Amino acid sequence: MPQILKVDLHTHTAEDPYEKINYNACQLIDRASKEGYDVLAITNHDTITYNKELAEYAREKGILLIPGTEAQFSNKHVLIINPGFKEVPLGKQLKYLGKIKRATSLIIAPHPFFPSSISLKSDFLSHFSLFDAIEFSHYYNHVINCNKKAAQVAYDSKMPLIGSSDCHSLWQFGTTYSLVKAKKETFSIIEAIKKGEIEVSTTPLSLISMARIAINSFWGRKLKVSFRL
Repeated sequence: MPQILKVDLHTHTAEDPYEKINYNACQLIDRASKEGYDVLAITNHDTITYNKELAEYAREKGILLIPGTEAQFSNKHVLIINPGFKEVPLGKQLKYLGKIKRATSLIIAPHPFFPSSISLKSDFLSHFSLFDAIEFSHYYNHVINCNKKAAQVAYDSKMPLIGSSDCHSLWQFGTTYSLVKAKKETFSIIEAIKKGEIEVSTTPLSLISMARIAINSFWGRKLKVSFRL
């Protein structure tokens, strides 16, 4: 039977090739278990942090771990949940998403209208049909909120809005997540999200927390890359 599942499909860990993060995948799973999460996707940049051993570790903690990645297409970030590939295709253009889009995966526009070189912005609207959902990012408060346009586009187009923590530090985890009405199975969750059986649960950040995230993001790069959210 369907149930209400606590879900975060945008997270990062020490296995990320581009970010300096001080907790690994198992530690994130431990944290998610303690906070009552049911479903998690680790979406490190341009790589898939997922194997049978990690999925079993998550299962023992009560977590369904779904494969995922935050990959670059046309130098813009795109979240792919339960992708149909084991190696992330590098150097592809956004139109390539049409070749990998499938019923059993989710293609999500992360922080699409944020003022960052890796955010989709107008490219999201021009490739709208290739996406299944729009992210409501944790990075906002009552004064600064770049999620407003994403929320409006989701409302106008009836595209699902999905909340996530995009955590690069454990204290960020849990500030924004999604509640999905589905069976605790990968395909059921993906189908439910596409049907809009999802609700965003979110708490605005303080200005101090937002500044802390921005500073950590700047100093946390392993390589000289664009500002990341």
